[in-house]
Parts: sequence; structure tokens; C-alpha cells
Amino acid sequence: MIRLLTAGESHGPGLTVILDGLPAGLEVSLDAVNDDLRRRQGGYGRGGRMAIEKDEARVTGGLRFGRTMGGPLCLLLENRDWPSWAEAMRVAAGPEPDEAARRRVRAPRPGHADLAGALKHDTYDARDVLERASARETAARVAAGGVLRQFLKHFGIEVASHTLAVGDVAMPGGTELPWEAIVSIPPDSPMRCADASVEPRMIAAVDRARAAQDSVGGAFQVVARGVPPGLGSCRQWDTRLEARLGQALLSIQGVKGVEIGEAVAGAALPGSKVHDEIDYDAVTRRFRRATNRAGGIEGGMSNGEEVRATAWLKPLSTLPRPLRTVDLETKRPALAAVERTDTCVVPAAGVIGEAMTSLVLAEAFLEKFGGDAMEETARNHRAYLARLEAY
Repeated sequence: MIRLLTAGESHGPGLTVILDGLPAGLEVSLDAVNDDLRRRQGGYGRGGRMAIEKDEARVTGGLRFGRTMGGPLCLLLENRDWPSWAEAMRVAAGPEPDEAARRRVRAPRPGHADLAGALKHDTYDARDVLERASARETAARVAAGGVLRQFLKHFGIEVASHTLAVGDVAMPGGTELPWEAIVSIPPDSPMRCADASVEPRMIAAVDRARAAQDSVGGAFQVVARGVPPGLGSCRQWDTRLEARLGQALLSIQGVKGVEIGEAVAGAALPGSKVHDEIDYDAVTRRFRRATNRAGGIEGGMSNGEEVRATAWLKPLSTLPRPLRTVDLETKRPALAAVERTDTCVVPAAGVIGEAMTSLVLAEAFLEKFGGDAMEETARNHRAYLARLEAY
């Protein structure tokens, strides 16, 4: 069973990743991991933090000669901005710094974890909360996802994402954009949008929000191809693949909704217009569907088609023109705290969505095929595919 743990604060010394459950013998390319980290830092609408950080993963345990050994893999991502925060985020005990150096946050931001976390943890300084609640934590997830993508690719499973909407500017039509169009998006695409005619309007939406000292949300879609049928289970509520995928995507900071396949449009249609009719290809000896409105998952299990999930991201809650709030100590009206922020993070969120989707699929894959070493897992996988061909 794959288990991912992360630790660290937005302005602390760094982020730590512990990825447990990988079979021994997986060759890991740190260059590929760092490529994903660079993609997370890209996209039009990002803020000043991206000019400071240059995320690179460093292995502190779990690899030998470039291969996993069967134990936990530990990665470290250093925060380059740490020296500027060394006093405000000091680890060691001792006299607390003065008010200016402490950089307390007493004016909770509407839409952020500040107030709920301060009440939960009995603190009048929301920095104790926001440092961990910050989306900076997702860099650690993307590093783990970069490893898991390599595991999945070993078995012919690939994961990609693209931007569907930014503010009120959306891709036309349905959500089943061909895989080839998604992976053909140029690496330097500012919005990671597959439609060159839509992308300039998305950029303009970001520019309008920035000019208004506001933020803008949107939607991204994650697609996984090569997923064999039978991952996940209908056995229990928490073993269903779409439920696990939904939880993983909803755990991304700012994501407020997830759709598997064409769930929203399908809810307004009769069943005859929604369900994917089944055919059989005698040449490839596999069942297939002409459509994929189910998003590759039926009855809690992958059905062999592309897995497709769309996530809806709210606008960021840190605004250059702050909203009204209340001071945690005095209870008097105040303006919300302003931290360094972005205007739009939808393209970056898609990369994080790839990481979380890779986590769910890798875990379900190992539940299905097991194995303490890569060759053992591969052997079990080959036997299953051979059984499907003989079905």
C-alpha cells in the first residue's frame, strides 16, 4: 500500500516527503521529478514567490544506485525564502521576537484556513495555521507524484492534465478532449490550454483580475490512459476508485468540486444518452466503448477506458485589495491580512492534480497486483493482461 506523508511550512526551512510502499527495483529519475516541479511553478498569473523558489528534490533516503530498495523514499525540498523568515519561523525555543519580526497574522482572510484553524488550535496568531495550510505544501506532493508517474509509466499508464476554464472563459463543448491534443500542449504554454483560440481570452481574464487587485479561479482536467480494467473495488464505500480519486483531488488547496467523466451534463440527460454502449474488438481481444461519459470508472472500478476527472478551483483567498474581517484579539473590524499571492493558479493546480491522480492509481495498482519488487509486480500484471486476452 502506497502511503504519502509530507511535512514542513510555507516559510520554514523546507518540505519533506516520505513515500512508503514502493516496490524495490524502481529506477527513479530525479530530473523527471524536477521537471514536474518546474511545471508546477509555471503558468500565467503566478506571483513573486515563483521568482524566488527553484524547487529541486534531494533524496535523503530510500534510493541506492538510482533504484528503490523497498523501504520508504524520503525527499527534501529546500525553501530558498527561508533566510528572510528565519526569525519569524525560528525552530528553536527562546525569547520570542518583537512584534514586527514575529510577523503575526491576526486578521484572518475570508476563504482561507486562518479563522477555523485559529479556533481549532487555540491561537491568536493565524500564522501557526496558514504556514501549513498554504498551497506551498503541494510542491511536496508534486515531487512524490513525479516518482509515482515513473512507476505507472513502467506499466504503460500515463497521466496528463489541461486547463478547461479560467474565470468565465471556458473550453467549448464537452470534456473529452483527445489525449493527443492534451500531450501536444507546448511546455511553455502560459495557461496549459489545448485550444490556441481560447488561451488569449484566459490570459485576458487573469489580466482583468490582476488590474482589479482580485483573483480568479477555474477548472482543470486530469486524464490517465493505459489504466487496466479492475483497479478499485465495489466491495466497500471507501474502496471505490472514483471516491478515492475525488478525495485526492479535493485535498488540493482551493479545489471545491470534482467531476468524474461527464457527471454534471449527464445528470440532466436520460440514461440512454449517458451510458457508454459496449462493443468487443476481436482483433485486440478487448471490450471497448465508443464514448467515455463515465470517465473510465464504473461501479467503483476502472473499466479500461481513459480515467477522466475535472476539478473546480475557487479564486485564491489572499487578495491585494483585502476583504473585511475581524481582529482575532480585539474582535474589532479589520482588513484581512495580505501575504504574497498569485492571481491565478489553475495551470499549476493541474500539475498537482496529476500528482494526486498518480498517487491514487499507483495505490490501486499495487492493491491489485502486489509485489515487493518491480519484477514481481510486473509478472503479476502480465499474467492479468494475458487472462483478459483469453477471457
